Amino acid sequence: MQEVATAALEQTELISAIDTVWVSICAAIIFLMEGGFALLEAGFVRAKNTMSIIAKVMIDIVFGGIAFYAVGFGIAYGASNGWFAFDTGITDGDLGLGLTVSNKLFWFIQLGFAIAAISIVSGAVAERMKVWSYVLFVILFCAIMYPLAANWVWNPNGWLATRGFNDFAGSAAVHAMGGFAALAAAIVLGPRLGKYDQDGKPVAIPGHNLPLAAVGGFILWFGWFGFNPGSTLGAVGNWELIGTIATNTFLASAGGGIATMVYTYFKYGQIDVTMTINGVLAGLVAVTAGCNVVDSGSAIIIGLIAGVIVDVAVIYIDKLNIDDPVGAIAVHGVNGLFGTIAVGLFAAEGGLFFGGGTSLLATQAIGVLVIAAFSFVVTFVIMKLMQKTVGIRVSETEERAGIDAVSFGVEAYTTFE
Repeated sequence: MQEVATAALEQTELISAIDTVWVSICAAIIFLMEGGFALLEAGFVRAKNTMSIIAKVMIDIVFGGIAFYAVGFGIAYGASNGWFAFDTGITDGDLGLGLTVSNKLFWFIQLGFAIAAISIVSGAVAERMKVWSYVLFVILFCAIMYPLAANWVWNPNGWLATRGFNDFAGSAAVHAMGGFAALAAAIVLGPRLGKYDQDGKPVAIPGHNLPLAAVGGFILWFGWFGFNPGSTLGAVGNWELIGTIATNTFLASAGGGIATMVYTYFKYGQIDVTMTINGVLAGLVAVTAGCNVVDSGSAIIIGLIAGVIVDVAVIYIDKLNIDDPVGAIAVHGVNGLFGTIAVGLFAAEGGLFFGGGTSLLATQAIGVLVIAAFSFVVTFVIMKLMQKTVGIRVSETEERAGIDAVSFGVEAYTTFE
């Protein structure tokens, strides 16, 4: 009996060791995505605001990370009543998720999801938001707003989790949450100076370094192979599922890139490479919810649809005089919405197109619409309150001169005589 008990203990420890290595690697890859956000957004804005957007991504990590550590994680994964938990910090004991890794390591991988969600907002408010006002919003978002959505979706007692809502790696909880917060923030802030002419027609403000943006896009693309497969939270027993998730993740991203290339070629007579970057990201966002439950053919279709949706959404949002310098609302908000609903259409088991009826589709639609509405309304209210108190927008002088020189006393590029 003693030998059997010893063997069982050794097996348990081996499983925990393997899963710990797997989750640690995926968590590190997800963390690297912040470098992708920084480069992508920096490339898409003007040179005079390059350091400003890099500072915002740093703020996402340091302020958002501490807020999620001290308060947010407990709200997300503590003892939930279905809507929220009263715990704060890293909750001890069994979280009910069947984890084979420590709660602290689970917190670290979840940190990557929290700061990814807020980094979506940083791009939409680029070139015009006050830095300390942004810090305040980051703290509120990572301490309370995002954790509530995570509670609903991923806490075993969350109201969406108990309904069978499938958002495997966060099309709704991360991307729709961040995307609709970005929409509200951009509306309250208003457009950049010179973005629209006297007739309200959009005026192009090109990014200053498109190769930099492309490198950021490739880093994010790479990061998604930690983001989605890492959401298994363990390698042992999941080898086939991990393969499925990784394959679907790539196929959807490729579909998104192809669709954007073809769409822009026939619409404008030439391929729009900058939009293709966002098309790849749109495919990734859209498949994130259902990468574990759709087949390969469906993953490609989801990506193809996302690659067109992002183009249409960018143009439509611009026509509404909503200024989003990096296309964050279209990539993350609109395609997070689409991708979550797509689960109800394309899931191999329960999807409408596979004979599953409308039950899963209804659950998916209800869940993502509630998350999107919650994120939009709460962000709108917070931004309005800050606008009337501490202020949210830099002065016209600072905006024209560039935030880097005025607020940070440094410029991204120095010329030597």
